[in-house]
Amino acid sequence: MFHRSLAPLAATLLMTGAAAAQTSMPFALDWRFEGPAAPYFVAVDQGHFEAEGLEVEVTAGEGSLDAIPKVATGAFPVGFADINSLVRFLDQNPGAPVIAAMMVYDKPAFAVIGRKSLGVSEPADLMDKVLGAPPPDGAWAQFPIFAAENDLDMDRITIEPVGFPTREPMLAEGKVAAVTGFSFTSYLNTMRLGVDGDDLSVILMADHGVDLYGNAVIVNTDFAAENPEAVTGFLRAVAAGWKDTAADPEAAIAALGSRNPGMDADLELQRLTLAMEQNVMTEWVTENGMGNVDPDRLANAVEQIKLTYEFQNEPDPALYFSDAWLPDDGSLTMD
Repeated sequence: MFHRSLAPLAATLLMTGAAAAQTSMPFALDWRFEGPAAPYFVAVDQGHFEAEGLEVEVTAGEGSLDAIPKVATGAFPVGFADINSLVRFLDQNPGAPVIAAMMVYDKPAFAVIGRKSLGVSEPADLMDKVLGAPPPDGAWAQFPIFAAENDLDMDRITIEPVGFPTREPMLAEGKVAAVTGFSFTSYLNTMRLGVDGDDLSVILMADHGVDLYGNAVIVNTDFAAENPEAVTGFLRAVAAGWKDTAADPEAAIAALGSRNPGMDADLELQRLTLAMEQNVMTEWVTENGMGNVDPDRLANAVEQIKLTYEFQNEPDPALYFSDAWLPDDGSLTMD
């Protein structure tokens, strides 16, 4: 069973010189301060969190398997993580107080990025090649499903465990023929290392039989039970941050740059644009608004996870996602 830490959940902090109070809600990202993280800083800078009575500090992470325990232990009340990794985590830690509360990547960014010059242009080309994969990587966690859907023989693929910092350099140097990663991360990072974009193949798993959702805002359910209005306010502010970002991506990158002054602004703008176009502002989101899921699709996704993961307990989509805290005031509309 999962053991909760003794770390306190976010406390209520008094505002200096004011009778009102702000609720502290530190937010654990799954990754570094790159383009797709910009909307959360926009929400901070534009006062969307403050308007909800929230004090939010955004913290970088090292993958979904880093972010999920942070929220499950109560060290962070909210975080950002791959829902498929969350499904496995909850199966292995039944009763852990964590659940997805807002879908952000309606279409997951899980991808295989290959070098065409090294013979990788499509899924079948991975046979008899070396694939670099960081063990905590969300895309690597879904690779067995991708392999099953594309009839790939895993025994004919040499898996090279790599660290996040060495993943793209190894691809650029030709030490591996392909890597797993988020499409907008590994593709652009490899180009930045001098590889011509025409030599890179971006094989989105969602375009090759993988019917999964991607990253979501996750919440500690103990915190949410005690602070439901704060959680709803947080989600409303996140949606406002994404809406502002879609309207002015350059301003969003400027907000990100104030937290990551050494970044390549043009590169991060490309990364943010790719994430919005491919993963966030999908046709379904345009029609239905941001944050919720299609119950049938989520159920199908759980069935697909069964293809390569043996559940210890009976899977139940209700354990993995809840719309209980999503605002119903029209603030999730993205048009």
